[in-house]
Amino acid sequence: MGNADSKFLKFDLAIFQHQVKGLVTDSNGIPIQGVNVGVKNTAHGTFTNNEGVFTIDAGPTDVLTFSYIGFKTKEIPLGDDLEVTVVLEEDITNLGEVTVNAGYYTVSERERTGNIAKVTAEEIELQPVLSPIQALQGRMAGVEVIPGGNQPGMASTIRIRGQNSLRDEGNYPLYIIDGVPVNSAPVESNSLLGSTGIDPLNTLNLSNIESIEVLKDADATAIYGSRGANGIILITTKKGRQEKTAIEARIYTGMATLPNRIDLLTTEQYLQIRRKAFENDGIQPNESNAPDLKLWDQNRYTDWQDYFFGGTSPITDVNLAVSGGNENTSFRLGGSYHTQGSIYPGDYDYNKVTAGLNLNHTSDNKKLGIDLSVNYGVDTNNLVGAVNLSSSIFGIPPNAPPIFNDDGSLHWEEWSMARLSNPLQGYFNTSTTTINNLVSNLGISYEVLSGLSIKTNMGYTYYNSDELMKLPRRSYNPAWWTFLDHRSLHLKSERKSWIIEPQLVYNKQIGKGRIEAILGGTFQERAANSIGMEAIGYIDESLIGNLSAAERLDNGTSRDTEYRYSAVFARLGYNWDRKYYINLTGRRDGSSRFASGNRFANFGAIGTAWIFSEEPFIKRHLPFLSFGKFRGSYGTTGNDQIPDYGYLDAYEATRGPGGLYPTQLYNPDYSWEVNKKLEAAVELGFLKDRINVGASWYRNRSSNQLVGLSLPGTTGFASVQANLPATVENKGWEIELSTLNVSNGNFQWQTSFNITFPKNRLLSYPNIEQSPYANVYRVGHPLNIDLLYRYEGIDPVTGLYSIADINGDDRLDYLDRVVIKDVDRKFYGGINNQLNFKDFSVQFLWEFVKQEGKIGSLFDAGQMRNQRAEVLQALEDGSEFQRISTQIEALIANSNVINTTFPYEDASFLRLKTLSIGYLLPADIMETVGVNTCKLFLTGQNLITITGYTGMDPETPGLGTSFAGLRTISLGVEVKF
Repeated sequence: MGNADSKFLKFDLAIFQHQVKGLVTDSNGIPIQGVNVGVKNTAHGTFTNNEGVFTIDAGPTDVLTFSYIGFKTKEIPLGDDLEVTVVLEEDITNLGEVTVNAGYYTVSERERTGNIAKVTAEEIELQPVLSPIQALQGRMAGVEVIPGGNQPGMASTIRIRGQNSLRDEGNYPLYIIDGVPVNSAPVESNSLLGSTGIDPLNTLNLSNIESIEVLKDADATAIYGSRGANGIILITTKKGRQEKTAIEARIYTGMATLPNRIDLLTTEQYLQIRRKAFENDGIQPNESNAPDLKLWDQNRYTDWQDYFFGGTSPITDVNLAVSGGNENTSFRLGGSYHTQGSIYPGDYDYNKVTAGLNLNHTSDNKKLGIDLSVNYGVDTNNLVGAVNLSSSIFGIPPNAPPIFNDDGSLHWEEWSMARLSNPLQGYFNTSTTTINNLVSNLGISYEVLSGLSIKTNMGYTYYNSDELMKLPRRSYNPAWWTFLDHRSLHLKSERKSWIIEPQLVYNKQIGKGRIEAILGGTFQERAANSIGMEAIGYIDESLIGNLSAAERLDNGTSRDTEYRYSAVFARLGYNWDRKYYINLTGRRDGSSRFASGNRFANFGAIGTAWIFSEEPFIKRHLPFLSFGKFRGSYGTTGNDQIPDYGYLDAYEATRGPGGLYPTQLYNPDYSWEVNKKLEAAVELGFLKDRINVGASWYRNRSSNQLVGLSLPGTTGFASVQANLPATVENKGWEIELSTLNVSNGNFQWQTSFNITFPKNRLLSYPNIEQSPYANVYRVGHPLNIDLLYRYEGIDPVTGLYSIADINGDDRLDYLDRVVIKDVDRKFYGGINNQLNFKDFSVQFLWEFVKQEGKIGSLFDAGQMRNQRAEVLQALEDGSEFQRISTQIEALIANSNVINTTFPYEDASFLRLKTLSIGYLLPADIMETVGVNTCKLFLTGQNLITITGYTGMDPETPGLGTSFAGLRTISLGVEVKF
């Protein structure tokens, strides 16, 4: 046949191309989403939707290919069929081929030698939270996430396998976003956020996150050297797909409320307690010592909990993304808007706008690859200015006077007569924090030879925080603050960094063996600066914040720091026959936080694994065991999380002209903290991987601690930065279980479970008695302890709480604190269920924690403050509470008993952390309106908490009056065009 005939044939066949529609399911008839459907030997292809349905243009001579991870690839000659149904067969050998991000490389779940936990986009999107860190709660073994508070934007505390450093600032994990490290330290604030700092990840768009991986052991973290001492959190954003342009929209709206209340005394009960106190003391109440009995309305009752945080916080989130591309280039462009209000009285809100771009390109010969990622976010936090409404209101008497006058101003007179401050003092203060955050990365790779590639990652980050607090005079009692002026507090913080990481990557199959090697370097620079000041003396409230209108500026602070980091690293991995694995990792780090003689240090690790289920004798004698692997690792990582320039002499200017005074002593001799990590683990799969079990034992020891070395007072300094031979140990067990409970027809049910048994202790600390931590830690015990007095019950003579004076010196101090109370969690974890029935889906996560908590207040019955309702017991003989009294002796006894085991109770809890119900609208209906898929969903957060704890929130059991998580319910829709 000639060329002309050939061209005619191709043209003739094109005439007969038509639209083919099909359904792809597994062997149980369950539709499979995301199957790659292509026309063989062409670049033409598509993916199945949420219902497993696809449409594609093809001719009668074409062959359709179907491929999906975990299933065998299938080819079907089309012929004259316009509709096809395809059943894919599970490929047991490929079920472990799901890849996880290990930072500088990717590895299959089956072949990894390190401990890497992963959370997917589907799990993250279900939660109406601000920071992706909050989305990890209860979902990963060995990862603790404790909320910082109930204000939006507060930084959570995250610990990966416990606390390694004696310094709080020495325990931050490393955050990596699309290959770019981000400063994980919370950002300072003058507002209520200042208690925990501002989470630097707040400005990320959760709907744009593809996955979050957490690297825990030496094998997984050593390639990051010193930066990985406390674990690593890798955040990967979504990329475009090589298909036709698609539009995704996700919108939800809902509300949040306080989920719990403390049972407090009513007015009648409160007044009964107060009268009994005066009767017990033999004192006559009067307007001076008992304004609540003599001046205030005896019939007035205000539920202050409902008044202060009984409101409803509205939440709205809108997310829009466009993606597409072809065989060589793909893109994804997205943006979002998030807003939420407050449960407190007043006009407070939080708003966030984000934009993200991912652009990926591969050359025709597949040698050149370019990946660009840009994420930008802006948030504005309008918070309560200076009133901590979440803890101060519980003690307000239930018959206390009104907060506001009829004209809306704060009511002072009756509060002042009682020598009390209006609990909303500062109410008219405002705080606005605006944050801009940019994270960008450009990755370029080129295959020089077969199996040998050269890569470069280049990243830049910029973070800017601008905070203004306005404090008008009308927020404060004019009788007490006669000379108070209008004021404002200003704080600006800026962080920026760049990083360049050139790499050589080599992968080669040699017979049954495979070599994977990486050789690279890191060059990073980070700068930070902050400026703070107070402006005083504005003539009018409307001018507050305009610095030029202030009478004077005071309390000015300025700080500039620069941090440089460089390293060379290498990783060599080898596996034989995909059964035996060994990985060697080495890194030499250099940090500007140490003097020149101690600037560089070497770190490394070894990881091994044996997939014993591939051995013939295992297959022959244990046919029910579909997968079995032993793995282990050992290695060292460093830690340089200390202030910059700590080894230099430092001076500050005196207030008078021409003077300097020293603020820091010179010490060039200290160097890196060292964290030695050891792990052993086993992973098992049963019944064709329908049941998977993993157990890991770990032991981390952090030594050469960077703490302050105590100095004699004659030096003028309390301490100097130094290394001390203190060692902190974290060890424990992590157990994970995942099961496919039911997979039958239209119904599928999957369960995943994780539990962690951690153990932390201060292994050694020579001469701790002479250190700054003498009254904080005890050798042989956890770091998280309370040193307490010994409680000896109710004194039969005084009727007050009795505390043991251990050394008999007639006073109570730290020498008498002989009770060591471990307040660490005994175990924690979560159980997640995913159920699918036809077009319906249900997902719910239960989080559980075994711990003790403290009820630190509200049982000093008799004082002019409200109490827990249980103090009514004190009216009867034999009560666990002391005698009801107004006297100072009773107040002191109560203050002392708070520092004993008396206020502790079981604060364990089981919480329905998330619940999501989804319904996928029928595809045939959606196609008529041009929609690919449409899903309705209802989500809930913190819906049910089962606990015996009598405080507000067992998740924050510090004093019993704080709380973190709100109960959130939202309704939304997700549409794909």
